[in-house]
Amino acid sequence: MAIFGIGVHVLVALFFAVHAIRSRQQMYWLLILFMFPLLGSVVYFFGVYLPNSRLQHGARKVVAGAAKALDPTRELREARAAFDFAPTAQNQMRLAAAQLDAGDAEGAAATYEACLQGAFANDPDIRFGAARANLACGRHDEALAHVERLRAGAPTFRPEQVSVLTARALAAAGRNADARAEFESAVTRFGSFEAKAEFAIWAAGAREFQLAHRLQNELQTTMNHWNRHTHAMNQPLIQRLNAAYVGVPRQQ
Repeated sequence: MAIFGIGVHVLVALFFAVHAIRSRQQMYWLLILFMFPLLGSVVYFFGVYLPNSRLQHGARKVVAGAAKALDPTRELREARAAFDFAPTAQNQMRLAAAQLDAGDAEGAAATYEACLQGAFANDPDIRFGAARANLACGRHDEALAHVERLRAGAPTFRPEQVSVLTARALAAAGRNADARAEFESAVTRFGSFEAKAEFAIWAAGAREFQLAHRLQNELQTTMNHWNRHTHAMNQPLIQRLNAAYVGVPRQQ
């Protein structure tokens, strides 16, 4: 089959070539794609494109969520065993993440703080984890200190997540005007479901009902187009969103 005289397999190879350039893959992929358009495209799809796609990430999240539901403490047990066997910095980071994911915010905060005392003091992942853990513990000032240092030292690190976390910490500190401005910035810059949902949760709690209803309508429009897997991936956030709207009066 040809389109405008060009075989479909060549068009597919061109698509993957553009992807390779934009994602800064090794240049030998271009040679493979242009020398063997059909076979090269198949290899590129399974070797590069699929593992880095949102579909693959979504599938991994679904599988991880199912595994956690069946054995919610498995990762924490394995992370603790790994750290006890080999107390390396990497295993300490894994333990901190597992503690936070398991709901042990106090333990996670202490472990992250210990990680920041060593050679990985400037690691943005650890700093971000420490901010999340401190916020979960109710220590919003410490959380804000971490995100401020993170933004100063690694301004390109997870900008959307850092912005949303900053807004949540500002809200927890009672700085609602600053929190609203940060949420608005995150929504304007990224426009993601997560940013809008966190903004809506804040709006409902701050009794900004007109804003809360507007965001709720926008979020519902997005969710109406989701499939079952996307809905399952976002279930924890949806549950928080629904809980935040319990006391919100219905829209007139």
